[in-house]
Amino acid sequence: MARFARSVGVLLLLGLAGCGGSSGAGGAAPAATQSSEGKASGHKIVATTGMVADLTRQVVGEAGTVEGMMGPGVDPHLYQPNRSDVAAVLAADAVFYNGLMLEGKMGTTLERARKAEKLVYAVAEGLSKKRRIAPGENVDYDANYDPHVWMDVERWGACVQAAAERLAKFDPERAELYRANARAYRERLRELDAYVERVIGSIPEKQRVLVTAHDAFSYFGKAYGIDVRGVQGISTNAEAGLGDINNLVDFLVDREVPAVFVETSVAQKNVEALIEGARERGHTVRIGGSLFSDAMGPRGTYEGTYLGMMDHNATTIARALGGEAPKGGWQGELAGAAAAESEEASVQ
Repeated sequence: MARFARSVGVLLLLGLAGCGGSSGAGGAAPAATQSSEGKASGHKIVATTGMVADLTRQVVGEAGTVEGMMGPGVDPHLYQPNRSDVAAVLAADAVFYNGLMLEGKMGTTLERARKAEKLVYAVAEGLSKKRRIAPGENVDYDANYDPHVWMDVERWGACVQAAAERLAKFDPERAELYRANARAYRERLRELDAYVERVIGSIPEKQRVLVTAHDAFSYFGKAYGIDVRGVQGISTNAEAGLGDINNLVDFLVDREVPAVFVETSVAQKNVEALIEGARERGHTVRIGGSLFSDAMGPRGTYEGTYLGMMDHNATTIARALGGEAPKGGWQGELAGAAAAESEEASVQ
């Protein structure tokens, strides 16, 4: 009987120890629950922009599910979370966002997640300060740094690694999985980075000018050696004045720029004003294509991934400005590539 009593006591102690655990921003992950099939379910993560959601999925892999908050064509500078967004955030184990004030109207929701002891992580802030770009003078923006870090593929790769390390701290049991996923994805990013550098470098130097609806491409310009000008500032909250339009028209005429670009998440009226202004000055400028700036392409498509988004942008820019890039892009997967090839063959 004494041996039996001791055995029961040991079992009770083990059971109590098994009930322990912690969660939240302090770093320890909540224990995985068991599904009806007996398999452990992974972490529930909410991510703000499409780019952040894609990065997080690549690192998390099968260790959890990632729900993206903002869809294609949504401007994160202006986005205000609705009730379902707030409910999803509070039901999640972790929230990943870009940071650097990109999601400027989400401060209250993110603070609620922190107070609920969720892991709340800003992906772009994983990039060291010396590798961030500070906004220029007279830019109507509250942040100290340009938030569009993803426009430089190599720097985005550094954010991938930082996110993996943060997840490893949050969930030590899966640390090596997160790091392995990040290593494999960064290899793909290195290949993409080399492609972007090559096709942008093929643009004749005089025509290596990228004019867009708003200033989202500074990291792109710095990384790939192309002069970047935006009608609006870093944030789409900043309105372009008549003087801004006229100055850019002068620039287009003086540099004989052949094409300007619209963006999928920004109204194109200012770009159309540039084209009309240049026409009045005797210089023809066309729309070279629509670029993905603050949002990716449709979900379920190649352009709805970060790889596809950047492939599309680089290929579109290079071809419109006189550079050399295949219609199908880096991997031949760009939408409309097959149709374009067929049309060209029929003309020939």
